[in-house]
Amino acid sequence: MQSDFGYFEEDKLGKPYDIKLLKRLYPFSKPYRHLLFASVLLVVFITLMDLAIPYVTKVAIDRYIVPAFKNENPVVGFLETDSKSEQGLDRIFQADLSDPAVALIVKKNQTLFTLHENTAIITFENLEKIEKDDLKVLRRNDLSGVKLIAGVFLIIVLINFVLNFFQVVIMEYTGQMIMHDLRMTLFQHIQQRSLSFFTKNPVGRLVTRVTNDVQNMNELFTSVITFVFKDLFLLFGIAFVLLLLNWKLALISFAVLPFVVIGSLHFSKNAREAFRVLRLKVAEINTRISETIGGIRVIQLFGRELENFKVFARINHENYQAGMRQIHVLGIFLPFIEFTGVLAVALVIYFGGQGVLGDTISLGSLVAFISYMKMFFRPIRDIADKYNLLQNAMASAERIFLILDNKDQDASVMVSKPDLQSPSSETQAMDNLQQIDNIQFKNVTFDYIPGETVLHRISLTIHAGQMVAVVGPTGSGKTTLIQLIPRFYDPVSGNILVNRKDIRQIPTKLLRSKMAIVTQDPFLFSQSIRENIFSNNNHLSEKERDQILEASNCKRVIERLPKGIETVLSEGGLSISSGERQLISIARAFARDPELIIFDEATSYIDSNTEAQIQDAMANLMKNRTSIVVAHRLSTARNADQIIVINHGRIIESGTHNELMSKQGFYYRLNLLKI
Repeated sequence: MQSDFGYFEEDKLGKPYDIKLLKRLYPFSKPYRHLLFASVLLVVFITLMDLAIPYVTKVAIDRYIVPAFKNENPVVGFLETDSKSEQGLDRIFQADLSDPAVALIVKKNQTLFTLHENTAIITFENLEKIEKDDLKVLRRNDLSGVKLIAGVFLIIVLINFVLNFFQVVIMEYTGQMIMHDLRMTLFQHIQQRSLSFFTKNPVGRLVTRVTNDVQNMNELFTSVITFVFKDLFLLFGIAFVLLLLNWKLALISFAVLPFVVIGSLHFSKNAREAFRVLRLKVAEINTRISETIGGIRVIQLFGRELENFKVFARINHENYQAGMRQIHVLGIFLPFIEFTGVLAVALVIYFGGQGVLGDTISLGSLVAFISYMKMFFRPIRDIADKYNLLQNAMASAERIFLILDNKDQDASVMVSKPDLQSPSSETQAMDNLQQIDNIQFKNVTFDYIPGETVLHRISLTIHAGQMVAVVGPTGSGKTTLIQLIPRFYDPVSGNILVNRKDIRQIPTKLLRSKMAIVTQDPFLFSQSIRENIFSNNNHLSEKERDQILEASNCKRVIERLPKGIETVLSEGGLSISSGERQLISIARAFARDPELIIFDEATSYIDSNTEAQIQDAMANLMKNRTSIVVAHRLSTARNADQIIVINHGRIIESGTHNELMSKQGFYYRLNLLKI
């Protein structure tokens, strides 16, 4: 039978739809929409503060440092070539004669001033001829104005700092909470998938979804959303202010924008694909590392280190190439945006400089214009950077929603059956399963891969209190048969009934609460032995726990350990022997107090001495319970009330040991082979 188990590559996804993905992410942000609104509101105020800084600079230059020309006959437009003398323009300074100190300076330099009532007027050209100390007295109001503007500037910067602080704190908190909720939703969803989902999705890939991909969502919520608002507000705000300052110069500076738009569209197309490939390669690296660690014994035993290294080197090189493609895209786009920004500033300096020389635009306006133009391309660069993060996040979101879409697939890998369907709430309310009286298989057929049938029209009945043994050659379908009872999988056709009710109409949690399984290679968690055995049974008294440990022959194992029942096991319980793991798993089944106990070749990997202990523990566990035993060693099946013989996915014989031996059929020949 062919299988897709093990490492395999993900195919590319289809056409991306960012808006749809963002809509699907909205429910996760909805509980925090008030915080998001507050953050956007703060962004508006931050943008206003940013816009105010160049304008304050303009006011300082035009009003206090270099006042604008006084023009009796103003000329429209800054591209006129008439000279200053022809236009009657002159830059002047007005001195108030009511101030005695000013009046004294005017009298001292009366040839430079023109008197007009209580005001003395002097051109800036003649103002340079006055002594420095006198000049300070004359321009002390301007100096005070500069100090005032500097104070306003400082206040704006401080307000901007405070607003930015609260905005960052709010968004980081919101992003962390959204990421927390998304990761918990994803983790809960993964726990509820059917086993077919996990056989088709490597561990490394799922780990990447829950860790790296969710972390990318954090970047989306903390950086992209509010900063996009800020950058858009800033762009429109700057454009509006520039048009107010000088609409002709604004239109000239906007001439580079079509090139920016074309470059951005080209960048967005290439950036998305680069990030999708990069996320795919990261998942493949995690998958390979996970499989290497899990199979390190096999790799070292068979000397596969070099071959495994070459495979990882290939995947890692592909990841490097994907990263370089991403860098290549950014390496072209960001300098291009920088170039267009410099080009726009150059246009402003050239044409704006002509306006200053032609006296149609003030020096302060030109300085503010240059500052605004530098600010104008900063949000464009930021948007490009945030788009970079957005594409990374969207590539991750696509992968996350493949899991959250209730599909047993990831990218290209299709599974033959969908996730297990839960019964309706009405069915759950009607359910009154108190105890398991009987289990029936009616013409059950099952396959993992379409067309490769594992079980063919299985029909059998198991009554409460019976011990049923399932025997047959390796690969005959024994383990698959018992995995259908706790509904790890659903049959392709036929029905499995518990108390004459289809198990698909019984809540899975309720059904499984009646059962326990002891497998041939039990999995133990990297926790203490106490937590592995009694994690869900805190209601048990110490006396009851001692009885469970004694009946499972686990007490002697625990007593030999340095910290006893508080001994912390390594991952999978590999720090103890397979027999000891088996005894602990039997104790775990005891603590559950199940009505149905299933043993899947529980004595396959152990020595004869440990087998005796496990057989004794199994016998204690099966007392007064319904039990199903997948028997690798036929000695286990001899005392069964019913023996089911399976070969090639079909039941070919059934009966007690004596009945089957007397028939001298397949079971009889199996016994002869074991002798």
